[in-house]
Amino acid sequence: MKTNNLIVNDNGVPRELKKRREKFRLNRKVFSYPYMLFLLVFVVLPLVMILVNAFLVDGQLSLGNFVDFFTQKTSLQVLGNSLLVGLVTTLLCLIIGYPVALILSKMDSGKILVLFFVLPMWVNFLIRTLATKTIFESLGVSMGMGTVVFGMVYNYLPFMILPLHTTLSNIDKSYAEAAKDLGADEVNCFLKTTLPLSVPGIISGITMVFIPTISTYAISELLSERTIKLFGDSISLKFNNDGAWGVGSVMSIIMLILVIVSNVLINKFSDGSTSNKGRNIW
Repeated sequence: MKTNNLIVNDNGVPRELKKRREKFRLNRKVFSYPYMLFLLVFVVLPLVMILVNAFLVDGQLSLGNFVDFFTQKTSLQVLGNSLLVGLVTTLLCLIIGYPVALILSKMDSGKILVLFFVLPMWVNFLIRTLATKTIFESLGVSMGMGTVVFGMVYNYLPFMILPLHTTLSNIDKSYAEAAKDLGADEVNCFLKTTLPLSVPGIISGITMVFIPTISTYAISELLSERTIKLFGDSISLKFNNDGAWGVGSVMSIIMLILVIVSNVLINKFSDGSTSNKGRNIW
């Protein structure tokens, strides 16, 4: 029916108004807009600015910033130190974290005890690092690479234990029981069942430790009395003190590439291990 030249439905609501209401009705898509805006302003825009600054020298497009970085021995040394510290930290976290996670996964109170390793994560990492530095100073320990690695392991060990504990706790115990029934001893049972089935947790732990470690900031500076600089510290120095925005942008791009390459390699290895997991159990 028509009322005052308006088409209305049976409820007396104009159809045009009903269409507008349906058009502006809240749905899941609407709630994604603030997140998209946040990503655009605080993720995409800074990345674009870094990319532009990396190729700008005195207002002109140039590769001079890349040449400056790759011709400076100190910059390459810092990059090498960052990768070395990342590898050593990840290896130590795996060596320490796997036995701890394995023991806790076999305990009835393991889920409660694992909280003691998670509790330090509730404190800001800067406060934890400052407390570690104070302990070293009170014990008369000289600051250097050893204290830096210790601080890295202390800060990132929970990120290794958590995924390992979750994976090991979810492994069906019948696999180990079947292996023992077939005559396997404890060592072979672990190597043939538990270890292959825990590979996803190992990959997740490596990802959560190695990638943040190579880009960490402030830990190395505080625990080495500024004698050891890693990539994150060097980037901050380029931006804040030296004013070398171009070289700092190049270093940020290199760090981003390292993170992406690490993720790709780790995921590829994880997919390969998962596809062969069933074949490698026995």
